[in-house]
Amino acid sequence: MTEEAAFPEQIVDGKNKTNVRCQFCNSLMLKAQEGSYDEQEVDVPLMMQKQERTSEDLTTESLKHFWLVKDMMTFENIGFSHSVNGKKFLVCADCERGPVGYHDLSTRHCFLALKRVLHKDS
Repeated sequence: MTEEAAFPEQIVDGKNKTNVRCQFCNSLMLKAQEGSYDEQEVDVPLMMQKQERTSEDLTTESLKHFWLVKDMMTFENIGFSHSVNGKKFLVCADCERGPVGYHDLSTRHCFLALKRVLHKDS
């Protein structure tokens, strides 16, 4: 599926059209036009796990559509988990829900999953 077919209303000129917010507390995570659309297939832990699990035992889902943020200081409000297999998972800094994406420790780039956030200006 191409970017236009997957999320046409959120992408303008390869960037996020609107602000990106937490789907739980509406906290502003990323301002409009600050993320670049990136498509890759990555396994990310589910936001809700059945019970407390170890990092090796987490249930994951494959996500494909992300906002690429090359500098973590670009975010308005984001938190980071501990390191797991070369990644830190991104969470809302206000309500600590997530993961909403991941931070690649080798490239230092952040990837915010379109599926796990809201796209709205207010």
